[in-house]
Amino acid sequence: MTSVFTNNTDLNQHFELPFFDVRDHHSFMHSRSKVTRRSFLKQSSLAVGASASALHFPWIAKAQSPNDKLQIAAIGTGGRAAANVAGASHEAIVAMADVDSNTLDAAAKKLPDARKYRDFRVMLEREADKIDAVLVGTPDHTHAPAAAMALRMGKHVYCEKPLTHTVHEARVLTDLAKQKQLVTQMGTQIHAGNNYRRVVELIQSGAIGKVERVHVWVSIGHSYSDGRFTTNTQAPANLDWDLWLGPAPERPFTEGVHPFNWRRFWDYGNGRLGDFGCHYMDLAHWALDLRQPTHIESKGPEVDLVSTPPWLEVDYKHPTRNGRGPVHLTWYGNRKPDIAKTLKDAEGNPINFGSAVLFIGEKGMVISDYGKHLLLPVETYRDFKRPDEFIPNSIGHHKEWTEAIRNGGKTTCNFEYSGALTEAVLLGSVSYRSGEAIEYIVESANTRTPGKARDMLHKEYRKGWYL
Repeated sequence: MTSVFTNNTDLNQHFELPFFDVRDHHSFMHSRSKVTRRSFLKQSSLAVGASASALHFPWIAKAQSPNDKLQIAAIGTGGRAAANVAGASHEAIVAMADVDSNTLDAAAKKLPDARKYRDFRVMLEREADKIDAVLVGTPDHTHAPAAAMALRMGKHVYCEKPLTHTVHEARVLTDLAKQKQLVTQMGTQIHAGNNYRRVVELIQSGAIGKVERVHVWVSIGHSYSDGRFTTNTQAPANLDWDLWLGPAPERPFTEGVHPFNWRRFWDYGNGRLGDFGCHYMDLAHWALDLRQPTHIESKGPEVDLVSTPPWLEVDYKHPTRNGRGPVHLTWYGNRKPDIAKTLKDAEGNPINFGSAVLFIGEKGMVISDYGKHLLLPVETYRDFKRPDEFIPNSIGHHKEWTEAIRNGGKTTCNFEYSGALTEAVLLGSVSYRSGEAIEYIVESANTRTPGKARDMLHKEYRKGWYL
């Protein structure tokens, strides 16, 4: 038999305030000599950071102030953002911003004491001396402006995946978090599951030998293509369309984009690769200690300037690192590699992991999805003795972040790790959209030669929006 391992002030109006340089505001706020509870927490976390970060699992340490809740502001309150608010609700959510009054009001029913805003920039300015940390759960195109503003203000940040909308944004957030010595976490919640930990242990203990080839495929039911801008209707009264656009190009209200289908449009998302790349490629990056690739090449249908593709394949070449050899990883969006069709269980029946990561090693293979994994060939590993567990099970993806704020050290998906993962994911989109193979210079976050790909590493922000 095949063995599968599973392991209430209402400020809900659009304040017409000029966008200001938060760095100047931050300097003013922290020039005061008074030591606040928040600054004490930050100083305490830095003091213990050296010992806790060495383990990379800071939540093991006992929290210094278990009864002193962190004061958190949430940017976005619907969809994934609502899950993030719930995930951090063991602390104090004291302020919330959302461009959709319906989702904001729904969140306020659960958190009636949280102060409400429509514009996150106004919220961060007004709450600057009242908050410790910020949750960012907006559509992808607004992640970076929101997270960067919070980081520059000295706030710890949890941001949904992918970390950013462009490659350049990912590098900026990575550098900001390091410069400010802040606790960060990207919202790849599957990373906190036990299944991924057990797979990482198998790979890193050498269960299948040296791994230089990985296939990652994702087939999700809903469409990520054929998005079209329809502008013959007015925005509903509950939605501030101008604020929803944020840094994206200005255009009349587009029906069907909010709250989910923005993922189909290049101006706001990166399709299936942007939506699931950071979840599935995360396992390979973790297990094999991958960072940014140095060669990226893609193929797919003819590029549509508006909407993301129905399918996509991307080849990523990763250089040698920390003693391991080079790694070739291929992403298949709404496709499967040929090798996936040859995999058999102990009875000779086809193995069907609808979406999966397949590690190919010298001795064997490991295939995994979110919740289960399997060593192959089955006959080879029938009597296999698993390695002792050496990665502690998570206390929860959000709680890792909040406990690390108290205790110091790093989360498992901090911006140093997740920024590199996001760069890799987004470089696939850049290669596809530009039609170019990319030779990537990791140190400068740039392409080796000028061209369309280099121009697509970032985008022009709409007037009034800044990174």
